[in-house]
Amino acid sequence: MGHLNLPPSKRNPRQWKLLDIVSAFFFALVLLFFLLVFTPLGDSLAASGRQALLLSTSDPKQRHRLVELLELGHHHQPIEACPADSVDHMPCEDPRRNSQLSREMNFYRERHCPLPDETPLCLIPPPLGYKIPVQWPESLHKIWHSNMPHNKIADRKGHQGWMKEEGPYFIFPGGGTMFPDGAASYIEKLGQYIPVTGGTLRTALDMGCGVASFGGSMLKEGILTLSFAPRDSHKAQIQFVLERGIPAFVLMLGTRRLPFPAFAFDLIHCSRCLIPFTSYNATYFVEVDRLLRPGGYLVISGPPVQWPKQDKEWTDLQAVARALCYELIAVDGNTAIWKKPDGDSCLPNQNEFGLELCDGSNDPSNAWYFKLKKCVTKTYSVNGEYAIGTIPKWPDRLTTAPSRALVMKNGIDLFEADTRRWARRVAYYKNTLNVKLGTPAIRNVMDMNAFFGGFAAALKSDPVWVMNVVPARKPLTLDVIYDRGLIGVYHDWCEPFSTYPRTYDLIHVAGIESLIKLPGSSKSRCTLVDLMVEIDRMLRPEGTVVIRDSPEVIEKVARIAHAVRWSATINDKEPESHGRENILVATKTFWQLTSSSS
Repeated sequence: MGHLNLPPSKRNPRQWKLLDIVSAFFFALVLLFFLLVFTPLGDSLAASGRQALLLSTSDPKQRHRLVELLELGHHHQPIEACPADSVDHMPCEDPRRNSQLSREMNFYRERHCPLPDETPLCLIPPPLGYKIPVQWPESLHKIWHSNMPHNKIADRKGHQGWMKEEGPYFIFPGGGTMFPDGAASYIEKLGQYIPVTGGTLRTALDMGCGVASFGGSMLKEGILTLSFAPRDSHKAQIQFVLERGIPAFVLMLGTRRLPFPAFAFDLIHCSRCLIPFTSYNATYFVEVDRLLRPGGYLVISGPPVQWPKQDKEWTDLQAVARALCYELIAVDGNTAIWKKPDGDSCLPNQNEFGLELCDGSNDPSNAWYFKLKKCVTKTYSVNGEYAIGTIPKWPDRLTTAPSRALVMKNGIDLFEADTRRWARRVAYYKNTLNVKLGTPAIRNVMDMNAFFGGFAAALKSDPVWVMNVVPARKPLTLDVIYDRGLIGVYHDWCEPFSTYPRTYDLIHVAGIESLIKLPGSSKSRCTLVDLMVEIDRMLRPEGTVVIRDSPEVIEKVARIAHAVRWSATINDKEPESHGRENILVATKTFWQLTSSSS
């Protein structure tokens, strides 16, 4: 007690300092033990610790180790959910990342993907209040507001008939900026000048599509329209389109070719898309020309067609079309309609845009991260075999082997065998594996390894549309898919796809391991875990995945399926099929964020 009565000047300051530290540390340990054992904080800290491990991008070795554990089935907990603010995340179209890039030719609005080691390893959650989407065909006219509660378009464009909020729904009257009275009457007007009905036209591209009133209305004419727009100030317009059950893709016409083959589209449409077609020596018009089938139609509505204060732009647009020998069929108000020549290119030696024909080294269908060319794609090489009026009408063209299949050895025989094979396989999926194809539960479908589009062709009588993806490192067969009257894109599956989360009802892939391998090698370019996390991002809750591969690969896929919270079964292949294959059929469970994970 005498020690405590010492005057301040006589106390031992070092002794007191050590005693304070020891006492404080002891009481802190007691308090921490109490909090961890007797309160929910312990569970929360444990969960956040697991999430920190999964989301860590600062240590690639740690991420690689986790991926390895997941592939081996040694990590028994499901992959954690991403944060609540990531519900609409598209890794390659991230405004926070891309806003730092160059504005020249809209480079910053194109795809720019993070490296895998920079990507959080987590599952994108649905938004609060998410519901299983309205089924087709009702979804064409209304969707759940809670699935994408973004009111910006409805507030700004509702008076033009784009969309509006009504009770728990967004409803879509079918209007647009250039057709506020509805796309149906606008398409009827186009029908005075181009063959909208009768199967002559089948594949269309709608550039800067809004909420796809045009593409949705063209479906009843038997015309399959792929609509695209960038991720821009009209928040989530492509997300609305896909929720409606209309084919769409997030895309920007900037510095690169669009990811489609040459001569793919029978009709290209721009309604106030505001693409500067004649800028940069008409580079954007030249890209449209590459994509448009000989004998196809180009429709531009809105600026600069007879638009106030845009006389020069309108004059230049007509001039570049004339230089490429396009026939101006009609100018109806602010809508101009051209027909592309169906024969040899007739580009004159001299023109005010300095346009020249591409040389023989140019492959016009090479379009994955390919810089825009300022030369015009030759059409004489196709000998008129792909021109409108020469190819069969829809639906006959679906099953007719196109001449572009000949680029592969025995291409016609391969095409016909592929068509028969997928007819058998799809019947097996429906009748034996009970995949819900052909029911209202499935509308948006993706085939991740499409080859000639045989899987999609086998679904011709179902109320679906199929995004046929041709891997960019495999034979470029996407032109054959378009010749059949189907649609699709090039893509490299070691990168995320340009779509919003929760946009497909069914995702199908044959040979999943081949998507991540170097061609002709057993070495992987990326991981199966990252690919399946990306599939999960694209898939709707309660959506279906069908994966076929060797038994060894399917066993690995099944282990990862558990980690991404799918309910999966492994099935035998069809009795008629040759080779060693199993088929995994999985359902994405409908889970939501808990308060501790948000």
